[in-house]
Amino acid sequence: MSRIGKLPITIPAGVTVNVSDDNVVTVSNNKGTLTQKISKLLKVKVENNQIIVEKTVDTNEANAMHGLYRTLINNMVEGLTHGFKKSLTINGVGYKMNKQGNKVVMNIGYSHPVEVEEANGIKLNVASATELVVEGIDKEAVGAMAAKIRAIKPVEPYHGYGIRYTDEKVSLKEGKSSGKGGKK
Repeated sequence: MSRIGKLPITIPAGVTVNVSDDNVVTVSNNKGTLTQKISKLLKVKVENNQIIVEKTVDTNEANAMHGLYRTLINNMVEGLTHGFKKSLTINGVGYKMNKQGNKVVMNIGYSHPVEVEEANGIKLNVASATELVVEGIDKEAVGAMAAKIRAIKPVEPYHGYGIRYTDEKVSLKEGKSSGKGGKK
């Protein structure tokens, strides 16, 4: 039995939760609306200002989904109350970025500037010339946008140039050593 799945989710003030007959959970407030289809192996109940996820059958598949769907619903509530954010940093000689309207323009070592446009529900904030913050209410969408931006210029292993998450540790490789007087 899932220890995470058994935990109830407290509904904060200002957030409304609806569960339809076809097992679709809709969480909304003034920031937006998020929906998630839930497996038929689970049942979602809203009572006493809490969301409770229960299994309808006791199988291995239901056990696996119990904690997953409880966490997905919790992420929807968390996103609508606090939001999610990922920070990216660019590192390199002359690498910089700035925001123009709803686009972020990056000069990252290519022959042309790279433009990234804000997606639906995702906001891109340039905190400095080398730091970008991706914000939104949907955790999956924020992570996908941050990964898409990071993939534009992956970190190269010798100097550490490229786009990386701010909290990401990059292990650098040792370059070639020029040996004078080496073995013959």
